[in-house]
Amino acid sequence: MKIIKYLSDLITEELDGACEYAKKAVKYKDDDPTMGKLFYDLSIEEMQHVDRLHNQVVTEIRNYRTAHGEPPAEMQAVYDYIHEHHIEKASKIKAMQMQYRGQ
Repeated sequence: MKIIKYLSDLITEELDGACEYAKKAVKYKDDDPTMGKLFYDLSIEEMQHVDRLHNQVVTEIRNYRTAHGEPPAEMQAVYDYIHEHHIEKASKIKAMQMQYRGQ
């Protein structure tokens, strides 16, 4: 399914952006609080994009299952691999966001 690959690629891009923003938020937190807050807010927004894109992937997979049954094992394995990386990166980003918030 090309649309799932495309959405997954977009998720990767959004995670990369959120990660960069979260790093900058932590970096600027003390020395330039205005910049720190800007980057923190941008990181949060990127993660909201990730959530929206992920919800669409779930919908696409559900629709595929309804129309065609279970996806081929190879397709599912690739998606599971990518999804696991997304989860790991999202966890790191959330940890940086918590660090910014002092938690």
